[in-house]
Amino acid sequence: MTETTAPPGLPQHGRFATADPDADIHEWLADWRRQAPMRVDVVPLAGLRGWRQDADTGVLAHRSGRFFRVEGLSVEVPGAAVPRWDQPVLHQPEVGILGLLARRDGDTLRVLVQAKAEPGNQDGHQLAPTVQATRSNWTGVHGGRPVPFLHHFRDPDPRRVLVDVRQSEHGSWFLRKRNRNMVVLTDEDIVPPPGFRWLSLAQLHRLLRHDDLVNMDIRTVLSCLPAELTARAAGPAGDAFTAALRRSCRPGPGSRHHTGELLHWITDVRSRTEVDADRTALRGQAAWHLGEVSLRHDSGLFFEVIGVDVDAEGREVASWSQPMLRPCGQGVVAFLATRLDGVLHVLAHARVEPGFVDVVELAPTVQCTPATLDYLPAAARPPFLDQVLGAPPERVRFRALLSEEGGRLYRARSSYLVVETDDVDLESDQYRWVTLHQLSELLRHSNYVNVSARSLIACLRGLLDAG
Repeated sequence: MTETTAPPGLPQHGRFATADPDADIHEWLADWRRQAPMRVDVVPLAGLRGWRQDADTGVLAHRSGRFFRVEGLSVEVPGAAVPRWDQPVLHQPEVGILGLLARRDGDTLRVLVQAKAEPGNQDGHQLAPTVQATRSNWTGVHGGRPVPFLHHFRDPDPRRVLVDVRQSEHGSWFLRKRNRNMVVLTDEDIVPPPGFRWLSLAQLHRLLRHDDLVNMDIRTVLSCLPAELTARAAGPAGDAFTAALRRSCRPGPGSRHHTGELLHWITDVRSRTEVDADRTALRGQAAWHLGEVSLRHDSGLFFEVIGVDVDAEGREVASWSQPMLRPCGQGVVAFLATRLDGVLHVLAHARVEPGFVDVVELAPTVQCTPATLDYLPAAARPPFLDQVLGAPPERVRFRALLSEEGGRLYRARSSYLVVETDDVDLESDQYRWVTLHQLSELLRHSNYVNVSARSLIACLRGLLDAG
């Protein structure tokens, strides 16, 4: 199968894609898609250039020993709805850099973004951070061109650093993968090279409402910015929901739980939850079939591992092959939100994923792939999924179809939603109401808030820029 990205029109699926004050940005991105097309061919795993498959274990690895490996994982979570399973997993021990270069123009914060094509992206090029690179990339293992602007993030002046924290990726697909999320200020008068552009924070926030436009890596970096900075930079408060959202981003009274109580809750769940995740061979995994073409589950659900050949103009390397993980179905990622004493709270889930470094991270209220649920026990169905999917339109405060990480995940997309509810009695051992400022404080540290929640945090903050 061959897919070539073509210049798309404006997004059609996002609820907020009708009003478009940033048409020039869409035109710039469409022009860059035409100038630097990417061709992606799905090919058999057995024929990937530069990759080898171990004859005994089936493990897939690059011939350099770098980048990443596709291995097996055997997981046990006693007491869970599914207490034991086998699965393939992407193992990439090295820590990458996701860096946004920023500058201040008076009261306006601007960030330097790039139009970056990834083989797994739905529309090829999406807006990405200034730097999005693994250690293998910037050390030249691929033999390609140097990574632009990397020096701003390798040894920055500490006084110019707004954000610097290591955060996880999808713990259901990656094993202990982390990236260094950074925002660094510059006073240099930088003229963007082709494929790069300065955007205000408000512009970038508005663009989050469009389908498949702002990539996952820039969303996670945006979420790590101090919440009060984005609330201060936003426009007028607007309606009661927006006013409650603005209060949620600021420190002060109004949260249902003190942050110390939340930290105790997270630590307690981690201490009570036993997760045993052991790296294993790919061959012989229960319910998984490894063939020359792909690696897939016997049910045809969950995900499969495929191979791709890529030809890309404008990248550090013009041509390469690699394995990719392709989800079997579209995800649903949602926060339930409510106003408590005039302050917006979201219902966070203490979620277990086998690839997490520390057992549990705070996740959205709902995070699942509905297509897989009929195969699983009834107890595995997320408790608030029906409430999210059945919400009347006027209660849906945010909705967009967004791509997940496009460098390793092929056409992985999720419907991101924020649904307002008046039902406040939803807490349990696994769920707590939290404010955006509390999540922002946790995001100053590693391994507290998962990547799906971070995307939704960025999207919620974007609602403050309603222009």
